[in-house]
Amino acid sequence: MSQWFKGLLTGALAAAALTFGATWMWGAPRAASAPFTRMPDGKPNLNGIWAASNSANWNIETHGASQGPVTALGAAFSVPGGVGVVEGGEIPYKAEARAKRDANAKSWMANDPEVKCYLPGVPRATYMPYPFQIVQSTDPNDILVTYEFASASRIVHMSNQQEAPVDSWMGWSNGRWDGDTLVVDVTSFIDQTWFDRAGNYHSGALHVVERYTPTGPDVLHYEATIEDPNVFTRAWKMSMPLYRRTEKNARLMEYKCVEFAEELMYGHLNKGARP
Repeated sequence: MSQWFKGLLTGALAAAALTFGATWMWGAPRAASAPFTRMPDGKPNLNGIWAASNSANWNIETHGASQGPVTALGAAFSVPGGVGVVEGGEIPYKAEARAKRDANAKSWMANDPEVKCYLPGVPRATYMPYPFQIVQSTDPNDILVTYEFASASRIVHMSNQQEAPVDSWMGWSNGRWDGDTLVVDVTSFIDQTWFDRAGNYHSGALHVVERYTPTGPDVLHYEATIEDPNVFTRAWKMSMPLYRRTEKNARLMEYKCVEFAEELMYGHLNKGARP
């Protein structure tokens, strides 16, 4: 028997002994984690604090890194590049609507609803750089979604679905389950919210269908189908992963952005006084 073969055999026996020893001491290797947990009624458990990890709030379309709008802030407020979240790469604007989007982009610091701390609307609230929380129960089975930015919130009506009594910033949400996917139909928006800081916008005819599909213990696949015949030539879709915050004592913090908006409007930047 060659020395090479003896060394190979010795190594294999040693590895087998270590594996047996580890199994004897600690038990058999653990099975892979379950894809996700479930509620008592068998539906996926979406409870928790979630956040996107992308640059979609800057621009939902693919974009390169660039200087920010306030030169004095340097890299502290520069625009990070991003591959975009719009499926197909480009939003199908009508020609006149694209011109308005471009005008929005040129003056976004003055006109972006986020700067003024207005409620962000749907789907933008989902991928802003602030977490949001899903509160799900089985009785009643309506779902609460609350956002850190501007203390926005909405109820997903699961059992008593109805039309909105009035148009609003966050729209009206009716939900249902499609297998393990939560489908939320959102209508009755006002026309004052944007999709991002790049001026992408909609009209009051906006209709959003969201799909939340768990793909792992702490990951959701989020998809939003956008329809607005006043602005777009056809329906289009955006999608992205959402991640559950798993750090100890994770919770939403209070973010009173309206105070910062007032400072911008009447404080040091404009050298003015609050009315």
